[in-house]
Amino acid sequence: MTTSTQTRTTPRADARKSARRRTQPVAQNSAGLGLRIRRNWQLYAMLALPLLWLALFAYWPMYGVIIAFKDYNVVSGIWGSPWVGLKHFDRFVESYQFWRLIKNTVFLHVYELVATFPLPIILALCLNTVRKKWFSRSAQLITYAPHFISTVVVVGLIVVLTNPSSGVANRLIGLFGFGPVDFMGDAGLFRHLYVWSGAWQTMGFAAIIYLAALTSVPPELHEAAIVDGASRLRRMWHIDLPAIVPVAVILLILNIGSILSVGFEKVLLMQNNLNLDTAEVIDTYVYKIGLASAVPQFSYATAIGLFRSVIGLVLLVLANSFARRFAKSSLW
Repeated sequence: MTTSTQTRTTPRADARKSARRRTQPVAQNSAGLGLRIRRNWQLYAMLALPLLWLALFAYWPMYGVIIAFKDYNVVSGIWGSPWVGLKHFDRFVESYQFWRLIKNTVFLHVYELVATFPLPIILALCLNTVRKKWFSRSAQLITYAPHFISTVVVVGLIVVLTNPSSGVANRLIGLFGFGPVDFMGDAGLFRHLYVWSGAWQTMGFAAIIYLAALTSVPPELHEAAIVDGASRLRRMWHIDLPAIVPVAVILLILNIGSILSVGFEKVLLMQNNLNLDTAEVIDTYVYKIGLASAVPQFSYATAIGLFRSVIGLVLLVLANSFARRFAKSSLW
């Protein structure tokens, strides 16, 4: 009777004990964070510069988005310019350029996504199965190298190789009895040149992410599959490919979120008066009306850029929701 009385506790005492148990991990975590910062202050000091760059060049410029809702002029400044609400957004949606720009941008990005997204995966799977290390390293070096060539040089190579009079491409076509083709002046060929030159330039470097994901595959799985008689192709399909699916899904979500953004520099350099029907995209249009025109329209260009960013954010959220529901992998 005495023992049972001593071990019995009141509800108030239980509440105090549970409160102490909840506060102890919080105090330990805060103390642990401070201790980690003091011990690894060099790493946090290195992190300070990227965070400062992000704040100055990514977040602080968002202050200028206000001019999308104003008739901005340099003399009055941002706050002195009059508010006009959604005037510039309505102007863009109702302009004759709207559907042409949307069609060109979306079609070019979707074409690039469908054509180039599987290539790094295939390359990584093939390199991962190569047994001869010298061949694998040589192939990696050859495929990685174009990534370090600047966009200006790549476009220069395209212009030289496709020149109607002296280009290698037209000389090869001439061997089969066909006349010279103006590749850069043909609006129908612009997308093909843009997409496949980009695939050549980025395929090898993009495969690095998938090769890193393949290193997490336990060798025991391949050994067991070999014992069971699985061929190299079946091991690639049933072991290697599922290991990189989560990474591929995340990269696909990010690509879908940027569906209204394409390579501005490359598109602008490849543009000319003959291929402008398919080469004019939202990014180049914003540059021309906002900076390159005789009378820069800062508010109108900012409104178009903000419109593109909002649509990209909506697509990113939707793609992430679908990926989380069906692929069981997402950004958040």
